[in-house]
Amino acid sequence: MSVIDSFDYKDLDAQRVGRFDFGINTTFIVYRLKDTIVDTGPSNQWKYIKWFVRNKPFKQLLLTHHHEDHSGNAGSIYKLTGIQPRAPKATVEILKRGFHISPLQRLIWGAAGLAEAAVLPKDLRIAGEKVIAISAPGHAKDMTCYLMENRGWIFTADLYVASHLKMLRKDESIPILMQSIRRVLEYDFELILCPHRGMVENGKKRLQDKYDYLLNLSSSAQELGRQGISLKEITRRLLGRENMMALLSGYNFSKKNLIASCMALDSTESIE
Repeated sequence: MSVIDSFDYKDLDAQRVGRFDFGINTTFIVYRLKDTIVDTGPSNQWKYIKWFVRNKPFKQLLLTHHHEDHSGNAGSIYKLTGIQPRAPKATVEILKRGFHISPLQRLIWGAAGLAEAAVLPKDLRIAGEKVIAISAPGHAKDMTCYLMENRGWIFTADLYVASHLKMLRKDESIPILMQSIRRVLEYDFELILCPHRGMVENGKKRLQDKYDYLLNLSSSAQELGRQGISLKEITRRLLGRENMMALLSGYNFSKKNLIASCMALDSTESIE
């Protein structure tokens, strides 16, 4: 059974979709602000996204990165409307050649489709309002956030999701992710528009909370490591035993991955 929900906020409207409802990581929110849609939702939810796309006119489609839940319907939207998706250069290249996804990701989100995207314009705007594209790798090498500084709004892709991470994919990097968080925290914003969590008020503080949590978790993990404790035992002490999601993913998404990546963080890392 698919999860379908919609909501409005000022001149923003949004559609949440998902094949499963096993928490925020299995549902996705597509946002439309005036003339622009941000990200496309997963391909297995196309019949609902198709309705959302047709419900109101729009002129621009922005992608934050290539992952299948964010770009899965990019090609279908282009075919339906003639509006070509715009994306960071790295995303354009990945979507053109295609990319592999795991069986679990395919089950949750559907196939990763190809798409002919165009590179973001130098002067990026949403309905005339200036948008700052901020490179934010760590979760994905091509991930980009879109900041509307005058509004204090930011589309964070998967940079935020939650203040307290418990698991990590093998291809993610905590050191790089924390550099990205630091970069984004240099700007001022109040409202996070997260495609999984939803609208997050007091967004800059919440993102700061995530940074501080990861910094503290890394410090604790590294201290235990200096005591000669194994990675498996450090993970159990700090985060508990692995759950069913880790097992189903073949441990591609696991608590152990998070601790291992935290232990790679430079011990001098801090935030000004």
